[in-house]
Parts: sequence; structure tokens; C-alpha cells
Amino acid sequence: MAGLINRNHLFRFIQFIQKPWVVHSVFWILVYVILLTSDKDDHLTVLEVVRNLISVSFYMLVVYINLGYLIPRYLNQKNFMTYVMLLLAMVAIFTPIKVLLLYITYEEAEPREMLVMNQHAIFLLLFLIAGGSTVIKIISDWQRHQRDRKDLETRRMQSEIKFLKSQINPHFLFNTLNSLYALTLMKSDKAPEIVIKLSEMMRYMLYESNERRVPLQKEVNYIENYLELETLRQSGRPDIQFKVEGAVNEQTIAPLLFIPFLENSFKHGLNHQINEGYVHVTMKVFENKLLLRIVNSKPTAPPPEAPTDKKSGGIGLVNVQRRLNLLYPNQFKLDISDSETEHIVELSLALTT
Repeated sequence: MAGLINRNHLFRFIQFIQKPWVVHSVFWILVYVILLTSDKDDHLTVLEVVRNLISVSFYMLVVYINLGYLIPRYLNQKNFMTYVMLLLAMVAIFTPIKVLLLYITYEEAEPREMLVMNQHAIFLLLFLIAGGSTVIKIISDWQRHQRDRKDLETRRMQSEIKFLKSQINPHFLFNTLNSLYALTLMKSDKAPEIVIKLSEMMRYMLYESNERRVPLQKEVNYIENYLELETLRQSGRPDIQFKVEGAVNEQTIAPLLFIPFLENSFKHGLNHQINEGYVHVTMKVFENKLLLRIVNSKPTAPPPEAPTDKKSGGIGLVNVQRRLNLLYPNQFKLDISDSETEHIVELSLALTT
């Protein structure tokens, strides 16, 4: 309990010191302290403290008039020449005022003469301080703009990825429920087993695949369940193989990337073949790379419903390619090839741990 209270106090303190007025106050206090400690005299007098306070006050004046009025009113409106002229005019007005106030604090003639003779140096210092605040403002605004643009792009990508995933999941569920319905009509003993497999897959799709990355092992298990379900649905006829080579350890991957390829291999290949059809899936896993190869047989003649199916399958493949571009920019290679008898998908993908 005490630890929680201490963490809350620390969090509130961090929030407090990050407030702009606190940061600015600390900065000017440090500037004032530096001016005091840089004085060559061993003992500070009241007048020396006052002089440094006058100097810091004028530094603050030129900075905040510049930040609060000149920059937003003129520089941000692209009136660069007007801005520069007004900045010079402001410094030209404040320089003699500062010299006069400092002049009053001296009683000796020599320092007074030095002040009058060095007005140009005071003018230049005030101008450099005001100009420095402009540079800092421009850099901070640019950094904030870049950060906001990056955040906006990230949110846009996340929304698009969620949309693409939402198109994948219902499509798979629709196909599976159709198969389950057919088996139920035939009073097949395989229907309960399909329900169990489907429930395991739905649990993964609904509760675990919402993360940006999931353990590779869970994705492998999902593929195994998917292929087992297809084997049951196909009554054990076809040659369905899934082989994993290499060690699946702590690697992570974006969820549900491979399902559109697998769906496509069945929907446009195996589902339209009566005998000797096959789907062979090989996954080679390295420490930071994955190679996936899916080979499926093709029917000797196109099925009657091919145009409609092609449209649906095409959308699925377009979606997964878009997800790959968003999640793995310049980190994947996808090759899809066709022959008279086979359809081949080869995907090379960078893995993270």
C-alpha cells in the first residue's frame, strides 16, 4: 500500500515538473543563478543582484514577446521581412531602456561610460537571445508536427489492419459453418469433432489474435487446427500435409496472416477435385526469419462457379498483401505462381522475438 502511494506521488510530481510554466521557471532561475555565479567578485552586493535581475528580465521580455506575439502574428503568417523588422525594432527599443536601468545602479563614472559605449554589444546579445528563441520554436514545432503526423499515420494503419482482419475472420467462419451444416444434414459422426476444433479456433480468433504480435507457436497451432478441420470436412480423402522445420521458440508474428492463402488453396483447388487432390504446407523457421510454402493441386477443368469464387478469393489475397505491406514494410517477399496442375505460394517473412 505504501509503495502504491509513493508511486502515485512520484507520478504526480513528474506530471507537475513537465508543465510548461514549471519548465520555463526552472530555466530562467538557472540562467539567473549562472549569471550570479559567473560574477568575478568574491562577494555579491545587493546592486549586483539587482543588475543580474534586470538582465534576466529583459531576456525574458524579448523571448516572450517574440514567442507570444511576433512569431504567431507575423512569422507564422509568412510575413518574414515584417517579422525581422519588428524584432530589430523591439530590441532597439529595449536596449537603451536596459542601459538606463543598469546605468542607475552604478555610482562610478567608469562603469557608466562602459555601459554607454557597449550599447551595441547589449543590442546584439538581446537580438541573439530573441533569435535563438525563434530557432528553438521552429525546431519544437517541426518535431511536434512530425510526431503528430506519425501518430496519425499509426492510428490510420491500425484502423486499416483491423478492417482487413475483420474481412478475414467472417469469411473463414462462413465457409466452416457451411461445411458443418452439410455434415449435420448427413448426420455425420464428424460434426461434433468439427465443432470442437472450430471452438478452439474461434477462441484464438476472438480473444488472442487482437494483439499486434502473437507467439508463432499459437499461429502454428491455429494452422494445424485449420488443416485438421479441412481433413475432417473432406472425409479424409485428400492428401493434406503440414510440416514445420526448425525451432519454434520465442518468435512472434502478426496473427492470421496465412489463413487467406490456405483458404485459397482449398477453395480454388482441392474443393473441386474428386480424387488425388493435395495441399502441402511447409514452414521453415529460423531465429529471425520464416519461409512458408503452400502447394495445392488444381482441377483439370475450371469449376462452373469459378468467376464468383475468384472474386472472393481475390479480395482475400489483396487484403493479406495489404496487411503484409502495413505490418512488414520491406521485410517480406511474396511469390505466387501457377502452372497447369499446381498453385504455389511462397512467403519469406522477418520474425521478431
